[in-house]
Amino acid sequence: MAADAHAPTASEYIVHHLQHLQNIKQKSIIDFSVVNIDSIVVGILTGALAVFLLWLGARKATSGVPGRFQAAVEMLVEMVDNQAKANIHNAQSRKFIAPLALTVFVWIFAMNAMDMLPVDLLPVLWQTALGDSHAYLRVVPTADLSTTLGLSSAVLILCFVYSVKIKGMGGWAHELVTAPFGTSKNPVFAVILGVVNFAMQIIEYVAKTVSHGMRLFGNMYAGELVFCLIALMGGAAAMSLSGVLLPVGHIIAGTIWAIFHILIITLQAFIFMMLTLIYLGQAHEAH
Repeated sequence: MAADAHAPTASEYIVHHLQHLQNIKQKSIIDFSVVNIDSIVVGILTGALAVFLLWLGARKATSGVPGRFQAAVEMLVEMVDNQAKANIHNAQSRKFIAPLALTVFVWIFAMNAMDMLPVDLLPVLWQTALGDSHAYLRVVPTADLSTTLGLSSAVLILCFVYSVKIKGMGGWAHELVTAPFGTSKNPVFAVILGVVNFAMQIIEYVAKTVSHGMRLFGNMYAGELVFCLIALMGGAAAMSLSGVLLPVGHIIAGTIWAIFHILIITLQAFIFMMLTLIYLGQAHEAH
């Protein structure tokens, strides 16, 4: 946060950094009228950057000895394609799902990578541009639950689409009331099992969607919080002559966490992509 007449406490600093740039002030935990403008804008920009980089790799592709960038893109595409083949056995479906999985991985990685920027860099630039030292800005879209649940909800919708496309509306409806416990020739038991099966299917869909989004959000939110705590170490070092070891601790902790965080942002993008492929693969399978 930009310097002000009253320096913020550690808790005020963290709370300020965890506030979104919103169209209106949020008044309840669930409020669909609130739009996190920063998450949308950064998400669009990182998505455009990811598309540009992939387009650049395709544009400069050569049939001869590939350069480092082309080789990296080819390895990424091959990795995603192999995972798609392992989970989606319908070749026609893979024509859409494989590029979708590649897009998911690259886009989420790009959004996650925003966490590697210095904690105060973009927020301070934004505050300076507005002339408001209290202006809010969060630059990691995947540390926003609305972003991650939005992505997982999109995957859920695709699961419904492919369930109907592959099994037919009748086949999918039959599966909803007969799996996982089957049915019975007795009409009374058949109705009871149908209700229980349908309830279990709804619970499964909701649980998969929520866990899909919450896993990415939880890891990125925790990473953002750790970076804020490390930044506070640097602030304490700058304001305390007695804390001679704090600057050293700040540099060491920041470097170690940044290196470790590279693994986290990559792993989380890979996990989200893999779960997307697994869930869409399950939509192709009949119980």
